[in-house]
Amino acid sequence: MSAPAFDADLLIVGAGPAGVAAAVMAASLQLRTIVVEGERIGEKLHRIDSVANVPGNWSTGPELALALEQDLARIQAPGNCTVVRAHAVAVAGRDDGAELRLEDGALLRGRAAVVSTGVAELVPTDSSWVTAPDGFLPAPLWRVTPEDLGGRTYVLGGDRPLGTWLRAHPDAAQPLHVLCPPGDDYKTTEVAADERVRNVPVSHVTITPSSYGPPWTVQVKNRDGKETSYAVDTVLNNLGTKPAAIEGLVQDADGYCPPYLQHPRIFTAGDIRSGRYQRIVTSQGSGAEASLSLYYDLALTRP
Repeated sequence: MSAPAFDADLLIVGAGPAGVAAAVMAASLQLRTIVVEGERIGEKLHRIDSVANVPGNWSTGPELALALEQDLARIQAPGNCTVVRAHAVAVAGRDDGAELRLEDGALLRGRAAVVSTGVAELVPTDSSWVTAPDGFLPAPLWRVTPEDLGGRTYVLGGDRPLGTWLRAHPDAAQPLHVLCPPGDDYKTTEVAADERVRNVPVSHVTITPSSYGPPWTVQVKNRDGKETSYAVDTVLNNLGTKPAAIEGLVQDADGYCPPYLQHPRIFTAGDIRSGRYQRIVTSQGSGAEASLSLYYDLALTRP
């Protein structure tokens, strides 16, 4: 099906749930793919201790990441898929296809491209509702265990890893005081029934270190304007994520890259599409849809 001018029918950036689903679907349709990934297969899945809403015989992110790796190995064997270990830095749509530029300057050409680069972690300086010292990088919630927590623990933000952490550590008794801006309210409803969560609705938070380390001083401005200061032993990052867009993608006002804004030869899949639909299963579905879209487009233009 591929013309000699193309390196593959479909160029796929990112080998997470969306990218691997796109590659597997493409292989089933006899489309040749190149998957570009500079990290481990399913890199972000290795951070997820509990997977409770994904069908299949796995309960943790690393188990699912291994399954994705096996899927890619299976479709590479007959030559339908090639995995390139590199970082993609730019994508461009053309009348007859798409081009992908790698970090080393190499250029790949395909009939279309799927960009599934996902999201990157926010840090305090990314959030307008947090004031903190330069270089203040609290440990991410997903990385800590109950044994790491001591004294009064405050969590910056109510993003969904909070629920994942609680499910992964059902016996943890440490209360988590969650500093929750208005934009996170719809997320914290998912864990509202967990007695270990102490939700603290805020409009702004200022974090000040002592001269010798913990405890930190956390000054909270409630949504009614009242301010309260707390001495806090542990501060954890759960601010959420930002789109990991590459050059050439069209971003909306929130920085995400919805498919309808992109060039017809560029598809976006997975978490990079939207801040609301960041689930493994929705990522997989969007990746498969991207490959199907190319397949049907080719079918319509085939003589």
